[in-house]
Amino acid sequence: MIVAEELPTWASLLVSMLLLLGTSLSLMGSLGLLRLGNFYQRVHAPTLGATLGAGCVLFASMIFFSVLQTRPIVHEVLISVFVTVTTPVTLMVLVRAAAHRDRSERDSGGPASSDDSNSLDTTRRFGPFRSDFN
Repeated sequence: MIVAEELPTWASLLVSMLLLLGTSLSLMGSLGLLRLGNFYQRVHAPTLGATLGAGCVLFASMIFFSVLQTRPIVHEVLISVFVTVTTPVTLMVLVRAAAHRDRSERDSGGPASSDDSNSLDTTRRFGPFRSDFN
């Protein structure tokens, strides 16, 4: 079992700050998913929150285990590589699929043919929490 009292004060403060920053970024990404209006806006915030938040948490874990010298940091490096590579690729694939769907619906006269982009309905554009723009 790892004893946290063996960790120097400077390292525990740095690890604590990185953990708080990482969880705050992930929380902001989740709130962005709830508050932003359309799919293209909603997909952007969680992507940044997941990548940057996970990066801060992984960096805190690297510092923690490096200072204690209990194990190599191979796990964190592999996780950070996979998160850094897969999250933006997933974003691009989802956005391209949605753009293709929107284009095909617009060309065939489907549900996307009405002009929703210039609508003044703030509940539809900004979500249910942003009704103060009326």
